[in-house]
Order: sequence, then C-alpha cells, then structure tokens
Amino acid sequence: MSEFRIALRPALGSAVKPAPRGVAMTAMPEGHVVQVLGSPQGPDLSKMLLGKNAGASPHAVRSAGPGQWFIVGDTPLSHSEFTTIATGLKPHAAAVDQSHGRVRIRLEGAMVERTLAKGTAVDLDLRMFPVGNSTTTLLGHISVHLTRVDVAAFEIMVLRGFAESLWENLVRMNVEFA
Repeated sequence: MSEFRIALRPALGSAVKPAPRGVAMTAMPEGHVVQVLGSPQGPDLSKMLLGKNAGASPHAVRSAGPGQWFIVGDTPLSHSEFTTIATGLKPHAAAVDQSHGRVRIRLEGAMVERTLAKGTAVDLDLRMFPVGNSTTTLLGHISVHLTRVDVAAFEIMVLRGFAESLWENLVRMNVEFA
C-alpha cells in the first residue's frame, strides 16, 4: 500500500444534474470505498464489518458476492483509519482501498424502479429487492454495483472511468418522466 494519499478530483464534477422529474440524480461525495475480500467458503463477515467499520450508517456495508463486501461512506479515510480496518480484518479477510477507483450515484424518486428497469435485468420490485439489498449487474453495457438504500432510492457504484458515460445514460433513461 502506498505511503501517501492520492489526490482525488471529482469524476462527475462537470456533470449536469437533470431537473427534478420522476427521478432525482445526485453525484454522491467521493468519500471512501473499501473492498473486503474474504474466502467464498468463509464465515459471513457482514455483521462484524457493520459493528467495527460502518459508523452510524445503516447500509454502509454492502454484499458484493461470496466472501466479498464494500464498506462505503461519505468522508475520506485517513491512512491510519484504513490501516485500522485492514488490520482488524486479519486473518479473516483482506481490505483494498477502492476510493480512488469507484464513484457513487444516488437515484431516487417515484419512477426510479422504472428508470433502472430500462438498463438492468434485476427484479427491482421492493418485495424481491428490499432496502439494504445489493447486487453486481449490468446497467446498459456498464458493470455496476446496485444497492437499494431506501424504498424509492438506489445507490449505483461504478468504476471511475465509466462514471460520466453512466451518468449520461441515466439522464437519457430518465427523459421519459419529464
């Protein structure tokens, strides 16, 4: 791990926020994203991760597959904070700071499920995908990590290099609800 902090610039700093319609889009603060990698056959570490690392946020730990999670937050972690998390996970898992490589976008509103349904095959009905559920899926042609953070709100996490393209696609998906 690097001994210095990488200087970040907002990936969506120039993105234009569409006018409020059926769905509001927000570029979330580029705080921290820590990927936790455990054994796919190992114990479920999500409760341990919530207790030690998530602070007060109820959905700060997101499942990312067997033995994998993301810890997310709106404020950057210091080097010592990240080291504390990484050290605390041993020997069960390893931590990788993905803060510089992933961008989060929040979509919310009455038409959010219909907007997202245009780009993903995931059943977003609240009964099938309740608050707190996460999945990795395609949104159009872009791989994303999708989390329902409220009844009518989703967080989309995408690799930084695809953030502007995804934002533009989401704006087009939302045009119908103007």
